[in-house]
Amino acid sequence: MTSIQTDQNIVYTIAEGRLDNDDYERIIPLLQEKVRSFGKIRWYFEMRDFKGWTLSALWKDLKFDFKNRENLERIAMVGNRKWEKELTQLMKPFTDADIKFFETEESDEAKYWIKELSNED
Repeated sequence: MTSIQTDQNIVYTIAEGRLDNDDYERIIPLLQEKVRSFGKIRWYFEMRDFKGWTLSALWKDLKFDFKNRENLERIAMVGNRKWEKELTQLMKPFTDADIKFFETEESDEAKYWIKELSNED
């Protein structure tokens, strides 16, 4: 189950449980629409009692990240498990985005970071 909100070029998702194809049938078109509208987008991805992805959902996620590697400007990963933090490192080869991990209690800091102007702006 995933909840999704947007604000300009930022997509906020909260992932709970295991993400599957249905989740990505909702997420990917929204991300693609934001890329078309803004060029570069930012993604806040919070994990709550997160169990990971089904194999096909993980494939869709990686395929989107790789295909849009130049369109993803920042990704804030928010969670509280060691494997979630390690996942942030594993994602880096698939995207040009600035990816940063935040502990769950740092979610406000993550939201600030995802919104703040980069040095390139």
